[in-house]
Amino acid sequence: MTIMRLAIIMLVVCLFGQSSSFLVSPPIHGIVARTRDVRLEGMAQPEIQIKTKTKVEVQTKQKVEIKKKAKTGEPVSRNEEDFQDAPMFKLMLLSDDGYDGEHVVTRMCAIMEDLDENAAATVFQQAMQEGKAMCGKYPFERAELFKEQLLRSDPMIFADLEEENK
Repeated sequence: MTIMRLAIIMLVVCLFGQSSSFLVSPPIHGIVARTRDVRLEGMAQPEIQIKTKTKVEVQTKQKVEIKKKAKTGEPVSRNEEDFQDAPMFKLMLLSDDGYDGEHVVTRMCAIMEDLDENAAATVFQQAMQEGKAMCGKYPFERAELFKEQLLRSDPMIFADLEEENK
């Protein structure tokens, strides 16, 4: 029977919980006391006070730092890697009877930034006389790029790559 009464009381408290009869007393030594004064007409008046305790414990952890001291007389050693220079390749302009000198010089200046018109004209004349002439020395990827750009010119300009040590 007492469980039934508690259930009814809780139902009534929930329904009338928003009323102005909800009182909160100040906390006493960490205990918060709440009292609800609900008057039920025509029913037995229960005398129940709901009290709740809230206890919060905060634990702190201390961090321990361990510092390693380096001796002042010892130099700090770092891994030093030995880098090798990239192998250089010669970009060679090959001669062809179908070349238009002005077109070849213009394309060489547009593709290779380090060549001016006078140097490009000299390379072109040397290639026409000797069969091939060196345009410059570059790392493999860059030399291959210049060769492909010359080959894609319209009309096509023939070029080849040679290793610098040969």
